[in-house]
Amino acid sequence: QVQLVESGGGPVQAGGSLRVSCLASGGTFSRYAMAWFRRTPGKEREFVAGVTTTGGSTNYADSVKRRFTITRENDKNTVYLQMSSLKPEDTAVYYCAANRLLLTTNKSDYNYWGQGTQVTVSN
Repeated sequence: QVQLVESGGGPVQAGGSLRVSCLASGGTFSRYAMAWFRRTPGKEREFVAGVTTTGGSTNYADSVKRRFTITRENDKNTVYLQMSSLKPEDTAVYYCAANRLLLTTNKSDYNYWGQGTQVTVSN
């Protein structure tokens, strides 16, 4: 059983930057592809970014490409999402998720989820 705990969310002004982190425990972190999803009120949880087990490959939603960067440190059991050039439409609860298999964009493929961290971007 893998436990995921996000941190680092908060308020930020449009155009600013923020980094959220996700610390994993209870499993072999390096065996899991990791991803960030987000949810805004009234909308489905959507894929934001993902990284393979080794960190060698990443995938991003079109809406965040060239603004967000996902990285992982397997020796620290942590995955990060560095967000820059933030926009009000990036306001959401951000969740990290772990997938025992391959990196995918489908939330149904992910086995474990954190509780989420709120990111609020204001003008």
